[in-house]
Amino acid sequence: MPDRPSLLYVTDLAYPARGRRYGDEDVLLTSRLREHFDLALCHPLDARALMGRFDGVVVRNSGPVLHYREEYARFRSQALADGVRVYNPLTGRGDMAGKRYLLDLTASGHPVIPTVDRPQDLDRLPAAERYAVKPEEGADSIGLRFLTREELDGVEWGEVLVQPRIDFRYEVSFYFVDDAFQYALHTPDPARRWVLEPYEPSAADLAFARGFVDWNTLAHGIQRVDACRAPDGRLLLVELEDLNPYLSLDLVAEEVREGFVRAMADSLRRFLD
Repeated sequence: MPDRPSLLYVTDLAYPARGRRYGDEDVLLTSRLREHFDLALCHPLDARALMGRFDGVVVRNSGPVLHYREEYARFRSQALADGVRVYNPLTGRGDMAGKRYLLDLTASGHPVIPTVDRPQDLDRLPAAERYAVKPEEGADSIGLRFLTREELDGVEWGEVLVQPRIDFRYEVSFYFVDDAFQYALHTPDPARRWVLEPYEPSAADLAFARGFVDWNTLAHGIQRVDACRAPDGRLLLVELEDLNPYLSLDLVAEEVREGFVRAMADSLRRFLD
């Protein structure tokens, strides 16, 4: 590996994310990663044509794959066929592979919001006033609906998942680089998903989050474990974001942000070596 490996950094700087500024976060990260790597930015639709010229590809705030599903599938297929080093590695078992992992985690008894994908399995869910219906390939709340039990009779099954809507106390996200915990943020107001504040996790909280990082078996990469605090006090997994998790770096203290950048740069070097 050369002293300064080259990276193709995939981002959609103009994506209009609600409550977040994708572009600002990636401008920050790339400005710091340039201290360690030769780096170029590109839009996700250009990644497949350019990736062969670089030592590695970093997929960051590239927007929901739902908006360019066919092109992403071609990018993924070619990267795997050509042995391109993509960070995060394309072996992720979380949102990178769609949301069907929530079914597997439910079936295996993990602490996750119960999830089904067939009408005949609805009785396995706890009773609720409303149910969340989400596309298997969804992201950023695209296509999310909340329906009553009666309204579920009109759902077209096949590519959707159904969960009880939980009256949670707050959401909390845990951020990891490789298997190392970096920081946590939570939503004091459940109705305002992206109004976040620093959160000091307990040992039990960290054990919860680390359990899903271990389950995912990614040796390298950035992961965000999203959970909700149920009314009974338990944490339940909402999603395991391992494709392009937004990091909310503007909301953490400077020393935490700097520590994250160092951890990411070190992780990338190990990954490319």
